[in-house]
Amino acid sequence: MSSLVAAVRRYPLVATTVLLGLIGAVLALGGQTDAVRWLFSGFGLLVAGYETIGMVRRLLRGTLGIDVLAITAIVSTVLVGEYVATLIIVLMLTGGAALEDFAVNRAKRELDALLRRAPQIAHRLVAGTHTDTDTHTDTETDTDTGNGEVEDVPATDVRPGDLLLVRPAEIVPVDGALVSVSAAFDESSLTGESLPVEREAGDAVLSGSINGQAAATIRATATAADSQYQQIIALVEEASASKAPVVRLADRYAVPFTAVSLSIAALAWIVSGDPARFAEVLVVATPCPLLISAPVAFMGGMSRAARNGIIVKGGGVLEMLSRAKTVVFDKTGTLTHGSPTIARVLPEPGFDEDELLALAASAEQYSSHVLAASVIAAARTRGLELIGSETANEVPAHGVVARLGAREVTVGKLSFIRERATDAVAAPLEGGELAIYIAVDGRFAGSIVASDTLRENAPQTLADLRALGLRDTVMLTGDARPTAEHIAALVGIGQVQADCLPADKVNAVRGLAHRPVIMVGDGVNDAPVLAVADVGIAMGARGATAASESADVVILIDDLTRAARAVAIGQDTIRIALQSIWLGIALSLGLMVLAAFGFIPATAGALLQEFVDLATILNALRAIGGRRDASVQAQIAAREPAAAGALSR
Repeated sequence: MSSLVAAVRRYPLVATTVLLGLIGAVLALGGQTDAVRWLFSGFGLLVAGYETIGMVRRLLRGTLGIDVLAITAIVSTVLVGEYVATLIIVLMLTGGAALEDFAVNRAKRELDALLRRAPQIAHRLVAGTHTDTDTHTDTETDTDTGNGEVEDVPATDVRPGDLLLVRPAEIVPVDGALVSVSAAFDESSLTGESLPVEREAGDAVLSGSINGQAAATIRATATAADSQYQQIIALVEEASASKAPVVRLADRYAVPFTAVSLSIAALAWIVSGDPARFAEVLVVATPCPLLISAPVAFMGGMSRAARNGIIVKGGGVLEMLSRAKTVVFDKTGTLTHGSPTIARVLPEPGFDEDELLALAASAEQYSSHVLAASVIAAARTRGLELIGSETANEVPAHGVVARLGAREVTVGKLSFIRERATDAVAAPLEGGELAIYIAVDGRFAGSIVASDTLRENAPQTLADLRALGLRDTVMLTGDARPTAEHIAALVGIGQVQADCLPADKVNAVRGLAHRPVIMVGDGVNDAPVLAVADVGIAMGARGATAASESADVVILIDDLTRAARAVAIGQDTIRIALQSIWLGIALSLGLMVLAAFGFIPATAGALLQEFVDLATILNALRAIGGRRDASVQAQIAAREPAAAGALSR
């Protein structure tokens, strides 16, 4: 009930039109046809006057739409007494505008939601506070506030020089410098770097990054307004404001259709000498196919997209998708999974893979390093049993030493391992990989390589997009060039720009020549470029709100192939919308010619025009695409075994 009331308040003209139609039906049943005629005609003229004001304002801005013909049709039907046709034209006019407004309105929440997701609270350390983030043998991380206290304050109240406590897995509220001896931060949503970044005392820490598994103390170096996260928000605001509005699809056909209709009507009047002939032609020339078929097709396309786990924020977005020429990808979390996994276990002679992984995972139980969870998860996946430790000690930013039964196991950086095992050697690494090293009783035991793995369906997604006509492919990433080029080569991307900050990505997309441009990303750092692209597609399955809210399309399923499917849905929707428009125009032109020769009276013309409207609407409803989706699913099922075989090779 509340949603109905909200709809009535938002679309009062549509609600009034429907209400008057019901009242008119009741009056007609009671024989009050004159009252119905005055009611419908008077309301139609009021709407025509209201629309005329809007039309004049648009004309002053240099825009001519289908409103001219709609207003002329309303007035002409009133003059010839076709008051039922008058109300139907009004309903089509107001209903089409309401459908378009409903579709576009989903995008209005983006900046407010982004602002709400900014870090709101900071834990400020008052005078005398001390933090100790060393990891002990019982794996607990202590935060000792000594004689001082920790107070929660709004992030906007933080000033440079304030000491802040950032608890495990919390978002850093403002830019700062690390005071703790060391800490690891997830900066993937800011810089695109998928692996955790280790910072030592004095290093800069960015707002919006996520702290690791140990509490850390930072000294604020900027206010919230001047910090990295807020600068990204400012970029989103600027990018959104710079986007040109999308011209309604139907408006492109409005001028020629209006000119042809008025010309036929005027010619019929002149040749016949009967002014009623002018109105008879315009009755069958009502622009309902233009007014309603495109919005119906757009709503059908958006419904189809939602059924596929894709939220499209407006009909104009579908049109941009259908015409796109270039697609740009972020790397981390988009083409790759965005989280480090164990790629290879490289044991030295005397050890096997399972033994090495089990020893490393047993020691990593006592580490706060972000990669420790990946090592433990890999061991458990293989069904390996972990050993408890009698004593364990972590050296922050270097590694952990654990006594596992009779053996001393050391896990950490190569330099840390070489202090205990001089025979340690570096592991061969490819782009985007990181190695941890293991020593057992002073002997080098091997290494474990972690990487941010490529999405299995990334190559197929690129192939699908090329088949849909998007020949230009670009990667923009904050990662180093070797890593970026390695991933680009695997998926077949032609252009690579690495070491990008958010502003660099915005400038790169603005500089692309072949437009419209689609940008596919997922992190906070992608929010500005998603907003400035002609179509921004956010991989929102993991809750990257900043990216999702600034994008035009949000993929709710963690499946990259949905980006290609969104383009296919856009192309299908626009094709069906254009078919519906041309079908309506062709039928209307045929009826206009017949009416011009006097073969169709006004009453019969109004009835025939409703059949034209029905035909175009039914055709537009094909955009819902149930059969098409079933065909796509069958194609995917057919190629999945082949894709799996190719990946295994």
